[in-house]
Amino acid sequence: MSHRPHVLYVAWGFPPSRGGGVYRALATVNAFVREGFRVTVLTADRQTFEKYTGVDPSLEALVAPGVEVVRVPFAWPAMDTDLRHWSALRMWAPRQWRNRRKKLDRKDFPEIGYGPWREPLERAAVSVHEADPVDLTVATANPNVDFCAAAVLNARFGVPFVMDYRDAWMLDVFDGGLLHEEGGREDRIERSLLAGASEAWFVNAPIRDWHAARHPRLAARMHVVANGYDPDFAPRPRTTRSERPLTFGYIGTASAKVPMREFAAGWRLARERGGDLDGARAQLWGYLGFYATPNPGLLRLVEDHAADGLTYEGPVPKAAVRSTYESFDVCLLILGAGRYVTSGKVFEYAASALPIVSVHDPGNAATDVLRDYPLWFGVADLDPGTIADALEAAAHAALTADEATRTACAEFAARYARDLQIEPRVRALRDMLENNGGRA
Repeated sequence: MSHRPHVLYVAWGFPPSRGGGVYRALATVNAFVREGFRVTVLTADRQTFEKYTGVDPSLEALVAPGVEVVRVPFAWPAMDTDLRHWSALRMWAPRQWRNRRKKLDRKDFPEIGYGPWREPLERAAVSVHEADPVDLTVATANPNVDFCAAAVLNARFGVPFVMDYRDAWMLDVFDGGLLHEEGGREDRIERSLLAGASEAWFVNAPIRDWHAARHPRLAARMHVVANGYDPDFAPRPRTTRSERPLTFGYIGTASAKVPMREFAAGWRLARERGGDLDGARAQLWGYLGFYATPNPGLLRLVEDHAADGLTYEGPVPKAAVRSTYESFDVCLLILGAGRYVTSGKVFEYAASALPIVSVHDPGNAATDVLRDYPLWFGVADLDPGTIADALEAAAHAALTADEATRTACAEFAARYARDLQIEPRVRALRDMLENNGGRA
C-alpha cells in the first residue's frame, strides 16, 4: 500500500475519560500510529466525562501526536441531576418518566442510555469518511452502539471493520448466562455485525471460546487480545523484602459485583490475629462504583472498617500509578465471580513482582493467568477465614521473598506487556489491507 492507511477508531470512552476501557483504547490507537496508520478517533464530548464518569486529564498527553479526535455530543438525560432540565413528568411521575426514557433510548438502538447516540455517531463517521476516506474501522465496546459507526461505513462504502469487545454483549461474564433474549433484537444485531466483521477481538480465551461455539462459522475471525499492562506506567518490579508495617493495596473500579464486604471481613480477622499483619493497612485506590461520586454503600463499608486500617484513597491519575504501586507491599486483586472475568489490573499487578492476594471465585479467568505466578495467593472460597489465611501468607511472603523469587515474578509478567497483545493484530490488519489493495 503506497499511502498511509486511515483507520477510524470508535470508542465512547477516550481520554480524558477515566473509565476502565480507556487504557485499552489509548494503547490500541497508539499501536496503530506506530504501525504507520493515520488515526481518527470518534468519541463522546468532554463534558460527558466531566459531568458523569470522572476524568483523568493526564491521559490526554499520552495520545500519540497526529491523532485526530472528533468529539460527538452525547446526551444522558437519566444521569442529569440539574432540576432545571427536568420535565414536569419527571418531577411528578418519575416512574413513568423512567419507563418512557427507556423506550426512547432503545428506539434507534437497543441499549439503554446509549441508543440515541447512534444517529449522531453514524453521521460523524460518514462525515469523517467523506472528508478523508477511511480504510478500516475499529470499534470498541461497551457501549455496543459504537459498532454502528463501523456498520454504516461498511454498508455504504465497503469499509472493513473490527469489533473489539471489552466485555461481551450477549454473554453475562459473571454468571455465564445470556444478558439478552435468544433471537431478540440484540442477538439479531450482533449476529449481523459479526457476519460482516473482518475480525472480532476478546479479552480472554473463555470469552472468545464462548463466542466461537455460538458462531462456529466465524470462529477463524475471532482472536484473543488480552488487556496487558502499559510498560511505561506499570510498577517497577520490587526486588527487596518489605518491612513492617505492611501496606496492602487495591487499584481499580469496585462495582457492586466485587466482593468487597467479604474482603473487609477477612481483613478484619487477619488484623485481629496480629503477627505479620500488626499495624498493616489496606488501601483502596480508584473508584467506588462507575461514576464520579463514590458508591454510598461501599463508602460506608470502608468507614465501618476504618479501625482495621482500611481506607479509601481516591482515584489515581495514570501518571501516578507507578508511584502508588511503589507504596504497596502486597497487591489485592478483588474481583466479581465468573469464569469469564479477568480484569486488566491482573497484568499490572504481576508486573510489580509483589505478592498478590486473589479475593475472588477461583473459577475466574484471572486464576488461569496467575496460576504460575510465584507469589500468588488465591482463595478456595470467600469465607472470611479463608481470605484471612491468604492475607497472612502473602504478608509473610512480602517479608521473606528473596530477589530470585521476585525476579521470577517480573519475568512471568513480561509476556503480558500490552503492546505484545495488540501489535500482532494491528500488523495483521495492515497486511490484510495491503493484500487487498487497501480494502478488504
